Amino acid sequence: MRVTSLTVAALAAALLLTGCDDGGDGGSGKDNKAGSACAEELGVRFGPANAAPAAGDTGNVPVTVTNSGGAECTLDGLPAIEFDAGGTVTTIGADEAAGVKKTTLAKGASTSFTLTYVRGEDGDTKSLPVKQVKISLPGTDETRDFKWSYGDVALKGDGQTPDASVSGFQQSGD
Repeated sequence: MRVTSLTVAALAAALLLTGCDDGGDGGSGKDNKAGSACAEELGVRFGPANAAPAAGDTGNVPVTVTNSGGAECTLDGLPAIEFDAGGTVTTIGADEAAGVKKTTLAKGASTSFTLTYVRGEDGDTKSLPVKQVKISLPGTDETRDFKWSYGDVALKGDGQTPDASVSGFQQSGD
């Protein structure tokens, strides 16, 4: 349960699935921020995980995003996730059921998404020895980086793609 400070790193343009809206209030009179300014006001908590105990088992890591800013914040799209295995960086695709939608967070409100993975055999050529997870929220190329301590991640049949996926944003709390 660790909230890290914002770190700056460039992600390839292909990682940006969609951006936040233009930040306009649509005549509603509400102060609604979006984009990088919005992302700077969002706290990200990685875990705790329901870790996969052995090779071949499925685990998941909930990720909670909380608006600690003073205005509503709208996320339009899906989070972008990368696994960094110290020299090998791979992009994690969206779960087949992940729906792309706008998620608006009032001040203090939270949303969450889930990173699901299949644990690999440590040291096996069909596994990725993940060291770090990089999370980018829609509308920004800045990442939040978290240590990965859940073992190697299995690779799919192509031997290159991690057997992992990310869900869309889900409402948290009331």
